[in-house]
Amino acid sequence: MSVWRLGFAYLCDRWLNSVLLLLLLALGIATITLLLLFDGAMRERLARDARGIDLVVGAKGSPLQLLLSAVYHLDVPTGNIPAETATRLAAHPMVSKVIPLALGDSLAGFRIVGTDHGYAKHYGAVLAEGRLWNSELEAVLGADVARATGLGPGDSFIGSHGLTPGGPAHSQAPYRVVGVLSPSASVLDRLVLTAVQSIWEVHDHHETVGKRENIPREITALLVAYRTPLAAVRLPREINVETAMQAASPALEMARLLNLVGAALRTLRGFGVLLIVTAGLGIFVALTTALRERRQDIAILRSLGASRMRVLCLMLSEALSLSAAGGVAGLALGHIAAETLAGLMPEARAMGLTGTVARPDELYLMAFAIGIGALAALLPALTAYRTEVAATLSSG
Repeated sequence: MSVWRLGFAYLCDRWLNSVLLLLLLALGIATITLLLLFDGAMRERLARDARGIDLVVGAKGSPLQLLLSAVYHLDVPTGNIPAETATRLAAHPMVSKVIPLALGDSLAGFRIVGTDHGYAKHYGAVLAEGRLWNSELEAVLGADVARATGLGPGDSFIGSHGLTPGGPAHSQAPYRVVGVLSPSASVLDRLVLTAVQSIWEVHDHHETVGKRENIPREITALLVAYRTPLAAVRLPREINVETAMQAASPALEMARLLNLVGAALRTLRGFGVLLIVTAGLGIFVALTTALRERRQDIAILRSLGASRMRVLCLMLSEALSLSAAGGVAGLALGHIAAETLAGLMPEARAMGLTGTVARPDELYLMAFAIGIGALAALLPALTAYRTEVAATLSSG
């Protein structure tokens, strides 16, 4: 019989203890796996959605809030700014591109964004059906929006006031769907795109006095791309000091956000490591106890011709089998948990969390689990290796 089969037989003989250790190890691995999946998905989504955007300009307030609301559409805006700002900023010699955003309404929890075609072009949007909007109250749905609502070209819908479900309906100004975007793995998947003028038109209808003429028009934010690297030094200061608006750097605010989130993730990851180490200590105790019970068995194996190395490998095989099984179970459990959370929590899905994608760090995690098992078995295995056959049999 091979050492692996014999080791497995010993584990089955102590099945309850083996199962508890395996569960403890699996929970630690699953915890870290889930955090790895979330951290990786979050970093990729944040970097992808902010790619090509050098500056976000909006109303005074929290720079991080401005970034989350205008780039990632995960927070409420800091306020509105004059629409004519877009024209002035686009003419700035240090600016190569300006994309206006007008927010304030939603459809079934998905945000309706007033913008221009440059926004769709910026993310490389591809139409799955229909065309882009050409006039007021025409809308294009992101892939997730179309899937969730069942709407398509030719259908109409009524937007709700506010960025969360349940707001007053703008029934006097229904939108008509003219296109649906293909999945892009970007923020566009979760948005309803329309012209800026559509947002103004809807809110003009919302006023009790009817449509107003010659009123100052406002937008929510501007996404800016630099023409020259020198703009990164001069333009934000120019906007923050000389205007009533604020300029936020996505790179700076994203680093700040990741630092805040990273602290919490490191704490949880430490908890997962603690579970794995605890499981390793459990394996050490279990093997040490089993060694005392099996000294006679080991001596008999040696007397039947088993070498010292074969006895050492027997002890190691138990620990490695248990840690490998716990590692595999933990990885599977972590992926199942990630996919479940993505299905139950729209926020997690919006950040790109999925259990269908493996991360390279999972290989290191698996190696760490096996290493803990091997380390826990080392002392009992060396003790078994040094077992003296004659002394043990005579004392039994």
